[in-house]
Amino acid sequence: MISTKRKTAVSVLLAFTLVFSACKEERKNQVIRLGHGLDVTHPVHKAMKFMADRVEEKSKGQLKVVIYPSQQLGTERELVELLQIGSLGMTKVSTGVVENFAPELKVFGLPFLFKDREHRFKVLESKIGENLLEASVRNRLKGLTFYDAGSRSFYSTQALNSPADLKGQKIRVMESQTAINMVKYLGGSPTPVSWGELYTALQQGIVDGAENNLPSFYLSYHYEVCKHYMVDEHTALPDELLISTIVWDKLSKQEQKWLKEAAMESSEYEKKIWREAELHALEEIKKAGVKVTYPEKEQFREMVQPMYDEFKKDPQMKKTIEAIQAVK
Repeated sequence: MISTKRKTAVSVLLAFTLVFSACKEERKNQVIRLGHGLDVTHPVHKAMKFMADRVEEKSKGQLKVVIYPSQQLGTERELVELLQIGSLGMTKVSTGVVENFAPELKVFGLPFLFKDREHRFKVLESKIGENLLEASVRNRLKGLTFYDAGSRSFYSTQALNSPADLKGQKIRVMESQTAINMVKYLGGSPTPVSWGELYTALQQGIVDGAENNLPSFYLSYHYEVCKHYMVDEHTALPDELLISTIVWDKLSKQEQKWLKEAAMESSEYEKKIWREAELHALEEIKKAGVKVTYPEKEQFREMVQPMYDEFKKDPQMKKTIEAIQAVK
């Protein structure tokens, strides 16, 4: 027979083995939670799903990304703050929100910064883009890749044909001082509202309109309330895929490699589906009775020129703007 002491020793050893095995299993199978505010039909959500699938394939299940869409875990700003304390692993936010944590990213909020879509991609995929992805690391936020979010234009419950029509209108903006200043220069009254609360705010007249890209305008059903969309394409703020540096630093070099590669691949995938989504959205909102106008852009450029003058007072920002404009 086995003595009581022997039984106790065996039990302790068995318990230790189970705990040790569980720890090994937990380390072997890492799970990163990713929260964001978009609908599951949005092309950027689809890109993140693509990224999660590629991570699992590359790691053979050792590393997984679980996605929580539609503000299940909070607003954009709340999600970023959760990353900072390591309570959430990853999120996707507009660079307009990230500028609150990394002032260097304010540059994306400058109207008419990019010549065209091709120029935008060249900048984002250059050393300039890589440096901007790293700009928020000091605040425990590491950028993995940029996602194309198209060009942003104004939409409203009221007629829109030129900058003059924005005068006095309450326009929803992100929590971005750059966006607030832009709307002011164009004569509107900027009103920060959470993306998840915007549909109700438009319905109730808390705001008259907003500004965003075509897929977001369509997929959020804002076209049901706002029957005027003015394609001025004032800014082209990319979305940014962020990971908490607290979470990143706990990953092995191999896990970091899998995640970064998958993120970059998803960015390429998203480019293709984004353009399709833009064309589909434009067709659908027209069917729904939205009046789409195409104003002359020169007047917009003249009205926001003071923003460039102000930005260039900062030597580093001046250098960044000139580097972006020099990209061929």
